[in-house]
Amino acid sequence: MNRRPRRSLALLTLALGAAAAGLVRGEIYQAPDAFVAEVFGSRPAPKVLWLTQDLQAQAAAILGHSPAQLRQRYWSDSRKSVWILEEIGKEELITAGFVVVDGRIDHVRVLVYRESRGQEVRTPSFLKQFKDAKLALGDRLDREIDGIAGATLSVAAMERMARLALFFDRTSRK
Repeated sequence: MNRRPRRSLALLTLALGAAAAGLVRGEIYQAPDAFVAEVFGSRPAPKVLWLTQDLQAQAAAILGHSPAQLRQRYWSDSRKSVWILEEIGKEELITAGFVVVDGRIDHVRVLVYRESRGQEVRTPSFLKQFKDAKLALGDRLDREIDGIAGATLSVAAMERMARLALFFDRTSRK
């Protein structure tokens, strides 16, 4: 009996299953490097914000949990900074890029979305709510962000990342 067709079929099935699992695991809308290059016209050298114990405590207050890293890469010039941040929505990470100009959010883009639902947080109609947002008292946003039915946790993750980007920008300019 010839086992070659069965083996080929099994390998094809595994390959298709792996490809399908990859699509469910994350939709890449824009590579982080491409986002940075788009904002600055070219990709400037990254800078690093070291998260001291004090900064970790303040970031934890914003996020509701300790930050996953001890340093945060960012890109900046004299007026603008770009922060690529990740936060868990319901179960998976959301990767978003935040452009901060003069202490206000200029624009936001969801770069990679890994959740099975709630993709509406990447739409321009949702993201435009962050335009010109700044930090108010208590490191809160100066405005309410309207939620999306079925995407409550993803909306909350986007808000936390926006607050963190503004906080990091303010800290990096001291």
